[in-house]
Amino acid sequence: MPIPRRSAPVQAAALLGWLAFVAAAAALGAVASRNAPAFYGQLVLPAWAPPASVFGPVWSVLYLLMAVAAWAVWRERGAAGRRTALGLFLAQLGVNALWSWLFFAWHRGALALADVLLLLGLVAATAVAFWRIRPAAGLLLLPYLAWIVFASALTWAVWQANPLLL
Repeated sequence: MPIPRRSAPVQAAALLGWLAFVAAAAALGAVASRNAPAFYGQLVLPAWAPPASVFGPVWSVLYLLMAVAAWAVWRERGAAGRRTALGLFLAQLGVNALWSWLFFAWHRGALALADVLLLLGLVAATAVAFWRIRPAAGLLLLPYLAWIVFASALTWAVWQANPLLL
């Protein structure tokens, strides 16, 4: 027996719920990043590091794409692997928020690097899991995955250039 489709109001409410959930995770990371521009400005940075003003707009777009991707997978009731895919999504979201605390609040470069590498693996696994359920959802995570590759390299370079970042 096919699973009935959810009504348009339920779909809209769910989209708003995913947007709010992802925004809450972003806000949790933002709390740790209150002084990020000043701290970032004091660090020795590689020549290819973007200015601090780039991060807010980039992350805003990425969080929007993430929420829409999660919502698209959530909509696929009865899809094999849906629960696992959404579990991976939630795990990567938590690891994502932790990075800001490790790097900006606690100044722990080595742990931030370990965190971002774990995040890279989780985002890749989430993108694959989402792709299997709904290819468009997997595609929506590709800019995020690319940014995390870049963030991994930047975290390593900044950690190496700043010995006080344990």
